[in-house]
Amino acid sequence: MSLIITSIVVVVLVVMFVTIYNNVIKTKNLVEENVSAIDTMFQNRYDLIPNLVEVVKQYASHEKELLEWVTKLRSSAMSWQEMTKDKLQNENMLSGTLKSIFALSENYPDLKANQNFINLQNEWTEMEDKMQAARRAYNAAVKALMDLKEMFPSNVVAGMMNLKKYDMFEASAESKESLDAKELFAK
Repeated sequence: MSLIITSIVVVVLVVMFVTIYNNVIKTKNLVEENVSAIDTMFQNRYDLIPNLVEVVKQYASHEKELLEWVTKLRSSAMSWQEMTKDKLQNENMLSGTLKSIFALSENYPDLKANQNFINLQNEWTEMEDKMQAARRAYNAAVKALMDLKEMFPSNVVAGMMNLKKYDMFEASAESKESLDAKELFAK
């Protein structure tokens, strides 16, 4: 009788282990899938930037420094292979700088009315919206993986797997600051 009970306990433990192991693997793969989706969106944005810079160059020749900074940020961002805190910060800087380019259109009425610029601006806005959704999905997947790594009994199985640590997307320090509307209208 005790052999049957021992066998049942062993089978239950093995089933639990396999179930937890598969759940950890599934969640890790979900994180990797989200990293890949975000990288694809980054690449789409990198591909859009040269077109945007070229259109703006035609109208804003004296804004050369800003355009060179955007190009430099794009090159730097493209060089990162893994999703790290530095890459995430670089992407936040790139987003902020691109907003500056669109703000330039206020100083150039012809640029603001240019169909290519309008199309690029719409593409960028749509891409940023998709990027926000991808960031939320990525953060949710990372959180689920962190939960599995920290909660019992999955932490035991996850601990044996030597899983990589993933950083969460966080807002840039600039976006956390209060916005002063007076400064926006003073420009």
